[in-house]
Amino acid sequence: MELSSKNLKTKISQFLIEARKKVLYSINNTMVITYFEIGRMIVEDEQNGQSRANYGSQILVELSKSLTSDFGKGFSVTNLKQMRQFYLVYSQKLTLQIGQTLSDEFKLSWSHYLKLMRIDDELERKFYELESLKNNWSLRELERQYDSALFTRLSFSKDKGDVYQLAISGQVLEKPQDAIKDPYILKFLGIEVQSYYSENELEQRLIDKLEHFLLELGTGFTFVARQKRISFDEKHFRIDLVFYNRILKCFVLIDLKVGELKHQDIGQMQMYVNYYDRKIKLDDENKTIGIILCQNKSDAVVEFTLPENNTQIYASKYLTVLPSKETLINLLKKEL
Repeated sequence: MELSSKNLKTKISQFLIEARKKVLYSINNTMVITYFEIGRMIVEDEQNGQSRANYGSQILVELSKSLTSDFGKGFSVTNLKQMRQFYLVYSQKLTLQIGQTLSDEFKLSWSHYLKLMRIDDELERKFYELESLKNNWSLRELERQYDSALFTRLSFSKDKGDVYQLAISGQVLEKPQDAIKDPYILKFLGIEVQSYYSENELEQRLIDKLEHFLLELGTGFTFVARQKRISFDEKHFRIDLVFYNRILKCFVLIDLKVGELKHQDIGQMQMYVNYYDRKIKLDDENKTIGIILCQNKSDAVVEFTLPENNTQIYASKYLTVLPSKETLINLLKKEL
């Protein structure tokens, strides 16, 4: 009887949790659509949608006072301007098909859209909107990904067609290179530039912040092991971190290096990858990927240590503080 009671409570609890989620989504969705329509009405009042330099100062003040009096908080002049801007940004980009409504178009919270509509570049804004939906990013995570210049890092080495595809489809993993970033931004570790730390300490911090690290790695990554021991000929080796990517269907091995990358480090990773390919991976899985995260690297050392047709071993820098956008672009140019 007690067991049955527990099962019943679990079922009802899960049902109530899901019901509350649906109610919350419905409220947020209705709020976003309402603000969009208010923005439309304000814009249409401006000479049939044509913006006017002197419009708003007095009209919006009076409108704000009236709406606040009738409906309470939430209708300040600043909020009304944001609704107006929301309509101006998104009204030209609606992709509604026959039978669809605004509810189908706007699936994020108002807080998300407040952040997104401040992104001037249309392709970049579309990318972050799509990734927020695909990965269920909270506002905080959206801000973190934007602050780490995810779109810039993924798109910098792509041609215009690929950047457009990135914006309309999000991050798509079809080959190992699609999963690699350079640099990786590990600002969430809280390590200052001049701080001294060992590879063991770096590894521990990544484990402590594993959720953040998985988000930085990108789509499809799941954690498998740390300090994974492999042995042969009575010799033992330990791989710092092991992940699996469900989309690429392969293991991803990560080695952490504090300081300059050496050719021996690349050779060691090649050994790890070969071992996993020959001893661990299943026949229906793809070849193992190895990523060496280092503070500094010589592109020439990487180039001449690896074979020309390499598609498995990658060396990427990591940054523990967020550089300015200009510094990041210069860094990416140097890497290219």
